[in-house]
Order: sequence, then C-alpha cells, then structure tokens
Amino acid sequence: MRRLPFSAALLALLLLVSDAYAAGAQSTSGTDAGVFLLLPTGAQAVGMGQAVVASEGSSESVWWNPAGLARQAKRELAIHHSQTIAATGDVLAFVAPSKHRGTLALSLNILDPGTQEVRDDQNQPIGVILPRDVVFAATYAKGIGDHVNAGVTYKLIQFRVDCSGQCATVGTFVNSSHAADAGLQYKPSAVSPLTLGIAVRNFGGKVRSGASETSDALPTRTDAGVLYHIVSLDKWLKDTKVNAAASVVTTRGESGASFRLGADVVYQDEIHFRAGYVGDNKNNDSSPSLGFGIQSGHLVFDIARSFGGLSADAGQPPTYLSLRYLF
Repeated sequence: MRRLPFSAALLALLLLVSDAYAAGAQSTSGTDAGVFLLLPTGAQAVGMGQAVVASEGSSESVWWNPAGLARQAKRELAIHHSQTIAATGDVLAFVAPSKHRGTLALSLNILDPGTQEVRDDQNQPIGVILPRDVVFAATYAKGIGDHVNAGVTYKLIQFRVDCSGQCATVGTFVNSSHAADAGLQYKPSAVSPLTLGIAVRNFGGKVRSGASETSDALPTRTDAGVLYHIVSLDKWLKDTKVNAAASVVTTRGESGASFRLGADVVYQDEIHFRAGYVGDNKNNDSSPSLGFGIQSGHLVFDIARSFGGLSADAGQPPTYLSLRYLF
C-alpha cells in the first residue's frame, strides 16, 4: 500500500479538524475563560492586521502557524509584550533550529488582568487576589522537500485565581487543559512570490468555567491565507520590497468568517513599515493597525498599535512590543 506523504496527511488532519469544529460551531461555544487564547501575540503580526498564517521566520509563528518556524535559520530569544485596558500580556520564547532535524521552540505566555484587594468588614485590605491565564507551548516544525513547511504545537493551559493574605472568603482555583495547534505552508517554488498557509489552533481540549464543574470546549480557530511579494514594484522601489497578505478566519462557536489584510514595506531587509486591518463585523470588532520594525545586528525590535475594539474605545489603544535576539 502506498503511504500518504506526511504533508498530505497533516493537511488532511487540518481539514478534518476544521470541518468538525465548523459543523459544531452553532451548538457548542468556547468558554469565556478560553477567549484569551484568541488574543493576538507579537508586534509583527498585529502590525500586519494578523494576516500572518503564511509568514515564517519568527517566534511569533508559535501562536499563528507553527509551520512558520520550519526554516528559521538562527536561534532566537524573544519577549513579546502587550498592553490593553483589560490586561498585560508577556510571552517568553526560545527557538532552536537544526538544519537537518527541524526546529524546536519553547514558549511561556502569561496574561495578567491585574490584582484585586480583599477587604474585611471595616474595609481594611487583608489580602490580594491574583488572577492569571498561563500557556506553556512546545513547538516542532520541519521543512518537507523544497515546497512544504509543517508544524505542530502542544499547549498546557491554566486558568487560575490565586490569593495571598487572608483569603478564606475568596474562591481560588486552578483549571488546567490541553490543546494543540497544527499548520502547513506551501510555496510553489523557491523563487515564487506566493506562499499559502493554513492552521488550526486550540483544538482537542476542554476547560472548567471558574470554580464550577461545567466544562466547555476551547475556542478552536481555523486560519487560511496567503502572503505575496509584489515583484512588479521591485523595479520602481530601490532596495525596497512590498509584501501583501490576506487570510480568512473561522472560530468555533461563531457563525460566519472574518478576514485579515496586511502589508509590509521592507527597506534593505532591515526596516519595516506595516499596516493591516481586521474585519470582524459580526462581533463589531473591526480595527486597523500600524506597525514599525527595525533590525540592528542581532537585535530585532518591533512595535504595533491597533485602533479598534473596547480598549481603544476606552482611550487606550492596544500596544504591542517585541524584542528578539538572534544568534
């Protein structure tokens, strides 16, 4: 019997998972606790309007499409920071590529919505409540032949509320879950300006809601899109190239699809000007974004800001900072 190539098998798995969760989208929704898994990570991605499922070469790929790490050439240490009116997020990542064995990445994602005081009957502070959402991610990616990148990520997820001080009246808990991401990228040839990407994220797990015993599915998301280097502009823009990207996103528990658009203008492979747009009319969550990036030696710095959503409406547009060290 002829064996199915690994890339074809993974693609079949992605499509099966995507179809299965799309079929259940009307009847099963993700728990509110799992919504933080859908928050964007990384200034590059945010600057591109989150249209990065076909992009590669950065630790941000862990959270968008693990296949994007398959051909990373250098080891990387990175921190990705985000700040909104609701929470502060920090992601630590280490990427270790191997020419023949593929790429391994380890990441830790912590979302901190802030502390809250516990007070007694006389309104005196007696303790501090510490809510946290935490994800530990282990990623493996590898190039298959000259055209295909494939990657998978395992996630250990914790939704937790801790307390220090006198906390007898506080309902602390730690709810744990497991999930996985899987993705593919395809490039028709080594010199092709086009890259295709597909990823299914946060599938396979359930989580309890707060201190209750009710378990709900995590918000599985399917993302399919393209990245295109606009070659026709190269002759007009000296030392500059323009990349355009687009993707379509569906999420378990939500009807219909949303879209992402992005552009990245790169000068001398070191300076990036980015712009993007997230179109999500059904949730009234559409927003434009802008980003800037620069590389100097081993250091890469990126910053991005989006201009829509509840945080922006409240006067604090979400801001994202990424600092990467390549060696």
